[in-house]
Amino acid sequence: MSSNLNLPSADPMGPASLDAATGACRGRPGKSGKNGLQSAARRCLLLALAGAPLAALPAFASSDPTAGLQRWGSGEFRRFGFLVYGATLWAGDDPQRPPLVLRLDYKRSIAGAAIAEASIKEMRAFTSDEAALKRWGEQMARVFPDVKPGDHILGVYRPEGATFQHNGRITGEIADPEFARRFFDIWLDPRTSAPELRAALLKRPDA
Repeated sequence: MSSNLNLPSADPMGPASLDAATGACRGRPGKSGKNGLQSAARRCLLLALAGAPLAALPAFASSDPTAGLQRWGSGEFRRFGFLVYGATLWAGDDPQRPPLVLRLDYKRSIAGAAIAEASIKEMRAFTSDEAALKRWGEQMARVFPDVKPGDHILGVYRPEGATFQHNGRITGEIADPEFARRFFDIWLDPRTSAPELRAALLKRPDA
């Protein structure tokens, strides 16, 4: 399973972009003629992009989060005999401590709210803090997208919390170390409800 992420791109010189650029430079003198207008629009667009806040741009991953990590094991999660997703783990020397990355390749359509709800049910095996679980459930409901067969979600576990990507696009971050630990316990804790998948993920890579 490849860890490369294919990111969609837009045509910065398409009609909509040219119109926006021309509008951004409205009131400035321009060259006459079609070529002169297009050249002016390009210059204005570049200036507009240079001054635009990063938050206004699509939240795509700037680098491969698995870089510098080893690919450990992979396995499948099934519910009532149906294949729900395939899972692959990247980690350092200790696959149960951050940094690590878990990739889920979905085989069925699932609503993001259902993913959040199922995650909370699993996390109750590791904590009885209902206030925290309620807060985490609300945060996950905002972060997790609806998925369909062929989609994948990356969970990136760092000491400071967790970041999530959907098909290469960052969907959100939950900057809470306790949340991150409990969330990844779903797959990596000995008390997991899917011990066979855990064993597959923790299989040491070939030397």
